[in-house]
Amino acid sequence: MTDLTTLGIAAIRDGVRDGQFKAREVAEAFNAKVAGADALNAFLVKTPEHALAAADAADAARAAGETLKPLAGVPIGMKDLFATKGVATTAASKILEGFVPPYESTVSQNLWNAGAGMLGKLNLDQFAMGSSNETSAFGNVISPWRRPNDTAPLAPGGSSGGSSTAVAAGLAPGATGTDTGGSIRQPAAFTGISGIKPTYGRCSRWGTIAFASSLDQAGPMARDVRDCAIMLEAMAGFDVKDATSLKLDVPNWEAALSADLKGKKVGVPKEYRVDGMPAEIEALWQQGIDWLRDAGAEIVEVSLPHTKYALPAYYIIAPAEASSNLARYDGVRYGLRDLPEGAGLQDMYAATRAAGFGDEVKRRILIGTYVLSAGFYDAYYTQAQKVRTLIARDFERAFESCDVLLTPTAPSAAFALGEKQADPLAMYLNDVFTVPASLAGLPAMSVPGGLDKDGLPLGLQIIGKALDEQGVLNAGLALEQRAGFTARPQAWW
Repeated sequence: MTDLTTLGIAAIRDGVRDGQFKAREVAEAFNAKVAGADALNAFLVKTPEHALAAADAADAARAAGETLKPLAGVPIGMKDLFATKGVATTAASKILEGFVPPYESTVSQNLWNAGAGMLGKLNLDQFAMGSSNETSAFGNVISPWRRPNDTAPLAPGGSSGGSSTAVAAGLAPGATGTDTGGSIRQPAAFTGISGIKPTYGRCSRWGTIAFASSLDQAGPMARDVRDCAIMLEAMAGFDVKDATSLKLDVPNWEAALSADLKGKKVGVPKEYRVDGMPAEIEALWQQGIDWLRDAGAEIVEVSLPHTKYALPAYYIIAPAEASSNLARYDGVRYGLRDLPEGAGLQDMYAATRAAGFGDEVKRRILIGTYVLSAGFYDAYYTQAQKVRTLIARDFERAFESCDVLLTPTAPSAAFALGEKQADPLAMYLNDVFTVPASLAGLPAMSVPGGLDKDGLPLGLQIIGKALDEQGVLNAGLALEQRAGFTARPQAWW
């Protein structure tokens, strides 16, 4: 019998629906695989009983002749940024250690309503702040990939590193991620999987622990484009509890998938050819251009002149919003409380936050508080917001002459853990290709395109117009079919 853990979302859904295997068999297979992969540190909490209960419900529905739910029989991993009722939710931070929400996030509830089961809660960079999954208070996530003849652990990308590792290692057919400045797309590129950040507002933020509220957006990470489309359909939708949620019907993205790009124009932004770009990234980008031309698209050069200002603007806006959002963690209502003997209220605040937040979170709170302070607000935060407007305007003008944009996803393949930790600026540069679309709130997707000289995955990014997830998915499918990427990491864990 086929190893069920080698199947993706569509294959599992269809197999359960057609009676090729039972949903419980799928859940048991993935539960066993999760239990045997502790070396990767992808899961913070395992919930095998949740996956089995959803599987049993799917099997019972099929036995009764009922129409199965869209994700019936499909177990997934849940990034530990989404509140899950009765299951610990920490954002990978000591300050929330032991917090068990009495409520469910809208995105996770949507997935359970669609019939999905939960294999567990996935590790991440603390409060989604990081590009390598080295800032978690509960240890680094380790990529399932290795360089040849080298045992050095590699970064799975961040902040959704637990999600990318779980999918790439076959511990889950799909997983939720969140993307503030590239935290779905960059880890997807590092681990050879697909991931899409939808238009800002497509997925509700209610019940998702906030980092930067005007940027945070949930999305799926899975083995291929079709699986991302299936999962996104279940996750998305209007939510009255989220003021930024878009009141729009959810399209049937899977049914409309097409790799035929005849009549479409693909823009290639000249500003994404940054200094020092590795030749392999440049070559893959050119290969991607050729693939999309082969799919019927016309290739046009476009200009996004304010691209070089995107990263500095992002690292002002995101920390500013983080500084505000994380003020709620003070030791008073929930989570960690550090109360030194004889301490007053201010001392408790300081002690709790000093003990509960990691170095990267503290760094971003300090930056954010500084740029919002009197005397600096106009000089930094206001200017960054103006730059954000200019970046969004650049995209609007570019899309007057094309339908989607093609760029690299990340400036390199995965690097070794510890390699860039000492230099925050070098780490921040991992987001150079992903941040602009986040600032503009646009849908963007990473698709694996090939391997570098060390046999590590490299990704290509498609950026689309607002609300045109279909265009992004279709271009991603065209790349996927032509790349023929089937590489998988060799199990060492």
